[in-house]
Amino acid sequence: MADLLIELFSEEIPARMQAKASGDLKRMITASLTDAGLTFEVAAAFATPRRLALSVTGVPTSTPDISEERRGPSTRAPEKALEGFMRGAGVTRDQLEEREEKKGTFFYAKIEKPGRAATEVIAEAVEAAVRNFPWPKSQRWGAGALKWVRPLHSIICVFGGNIVKFEIEGVQAGNYTQGHRFMAPEPFTVSDFGDYKAKLLDHNVILDPARRATLIADTAQTLASAAGLELVADRGLLEEVAGLVEWPVPMIGKFDPDFLAVPEEVLILTMKKDQKYFVTRDPATGKLANKFIFAANIEPTDDGTAITQGNQRVLAARLADAKFFWEQDLKGKLDDNLGALKDIVFHKDLGMVSDRVERMKKLSRYLAGFIDGCDADQAERAAELAKADLVSGMVNEFASLQGTMGRYYALAQGEAQAVADAARDHYAPAGPNDACPSAPVSVAVALAEKLDTLVGFFGIDQKPTGSKDPFALRRSALGIIRLITENNVRLELQAVLAAALLGYLDQGNVLIRAKIDEKMHGTADDLEVALGVAIGVHRGAELLSFFGDRLKVQQRDKGVRHDLIDAVFAKGDDDLVRILDRVAALSAALETDDGVNLLAGYKRAANILRIEEKKDGKAYDQSVDMALLTLAEEKSLHIALKDAKAEAEAALTDEDFEKAMAALSTLRVPIDAFFEAVIVNADEADIRANRLALLSEIRSAVNTVADFGLIEG
Repeated sequence: MADLLIELFSEEIPARMQAKASGDLKRMITASLTDAGLTFEVAAAFATPRRLALSVTGVPTSTPDISEERRGPSTRAPEKALEGFMRGAGVTRDQLEEREEKKGTFFYAKIEKPGRAATEVIAEAVEAAVRNFPWPKSQRWGAGALKWVRPLHSIICVFGGNIVKFEIEGVQAGNYTQGHRFMAPEPFTVSDFGDYKAKLLDHNVILDPARRATLIADTAQTLASAAGLELVADRGLLEEVAGLVEWPVPMIGKFDPDFLAVPEEVLILTMKKDQKYFVTRDPATGKLANKFIFAANIEPTDDGTAITQGNQRVLAARLADAKFFWEQDLKGKLDDNLGALKDIVFHKDLGMVSDRVERMKKLSRYLAGFIDGCDADQAERAAELAKADLVSGMVNEFASLQGTMGRYYALAQGEAQAVADAARDHYAPAGPNDACPSAPVSVAVALAEKLDTLVGFFGIDQKPTGSKDPFALRRSALGIIRLITENNVRLELQAVLAAALLGYLDQGNVLIRAKIDEKMHGTADDLEVALGVAIGVHRGAELLSFFGDRLKVQQRDKGVRHDLIDAVFAKGDDDLVRILDRVAALSAALETDDGVNLLAGYKRAANILRIEEKKDGKAYDQSVDMALLTLAEEKSLHIALKDAKAEAEAALTDEDFEKAMAALSTLRVPIDAFFEAVIVNADEADIRANRLALLSEIRSAVNTVADFGLIEG
């Protein structure tokens, strides 16, 4: 057994690529070793800005010998078949053995392959990994054909203390590398991973990215605390900064407090996005402080003043630009920007952003009627201003601040707080971990924005396919579901989709109208009829099914069974709040013995019905004839079904789904008693038909709350 050390040393690897790259190196090399029959104990991968490294311990020095016996064709087989077998087995005719078996005489080959030196396998594995490495982006340099993320300078490949010799495009594998670019650039040799890691440390390189991140975080926290400030935690930024430095030296700097007049989101983004600085807050006020923490990649020769002042000068220039954009934008109003939205294309088949704003205004006002406490005028005004910041100087510079800046500009021009907040919130929730708006006006505008997106792109047949979703329609649907369910918004989804579609038709969208006419075969000109066809029959059916799928995805993460959602959705309800209430009641009932047995009894009745109806070519959905009920158990079941169904339907009217399920659960005993005492397929045709009708009543009654036929189990 021996240990393997690999290092691929290059120019700076982008921080965002390092973690995956180190994992890819580990995966590719260990897979090659395993495929060749080389087992190992532990493999660990590391990355710094200039190197990928892999340590693999406990690797055999050679692959195992192979001894294999392989049966070939019959001795009667054509000569070409025999030649193919010998070629595949790597043997000659005189090495074959003939054996007689029950089915005839066959050729056999005994294949003996001695093991290969592990160094051969390792050399091939490293070369294959380097040549086929899955970088998101790579480049060529010089006259060579090799592609790497940045120019590759050297390769360490040491196995058992010895160099594994090979060459890739002029780069010879060896046992040397370099330390820190500035503080210890001289090359040095290594013998194994322990030696490599220790010497890197001596040459001002911390190999482990987790250790670099911990050092940065701990020192930054100490610096912030010493200044009486609170460090704003940012795990993503911490990992990125750890990928930018091999020898992190955190320091604290400051900027002119006059810049604090600029919205803090702008300041944070400027420091984080452009400079990779950590921000601080004043714990007494909770407001942003005018001090920041950065990680240098070098030990200063002075007390750090020169490096700190350099970073402060760079940041001051960045903040001055941001302050300029902020002040310039404040000279006008959001309303002044509305005209420019006519020049921005939303989608070539869906019109301009200005068209989208008009649709959102009408839809927001309409939706306000379903949301408790929502002022329709404010909802319409918020929708009018929601996209206006897209043409502001600040959003042009920092696109991720769209919405955020709209809120600031709306407040600056005297808009109501609810209007300003809705301008900020209308993109939310952008994902499962994003906060969901709860303010009534914000909910209305956020719903309008996502409904307009979904209906528009479904209307022009730009639906998600497989893993492709270029317009993030799945995210829009999940956002709508969260906005509705988390805010208990009671509405009929199909009617709301129709209202959203009407916005496009009112604007004369030719493509959407043509698709509707195509489905109607040109038989009607009435807009309401067209709308009904588009939503109720064609697009709406697709959209409702799409929402059902998204609802299952969202609820699956909460532990809700997908089959229960299918069972409730099949009843045709499109009130998402009511659907989830039904699902909750159904789920709770099915966790009880009565619920489990009710489901079993239902499936038994449904299966018998399906078989007999198929055999007889008719449905047994007629009324039960009381006079033909001869046994006490069938009489009791009939009465119980009538009472339970009536009670369940009354409970459904009151939206008391637990009570509805409780009523149905009482059927467990009479259904069990019926199947124990009654022969459904009686010899008398009329009694048999009546009992099948009774089974149909079971199916009908139990399906009152949900389609039990879709429930698994």
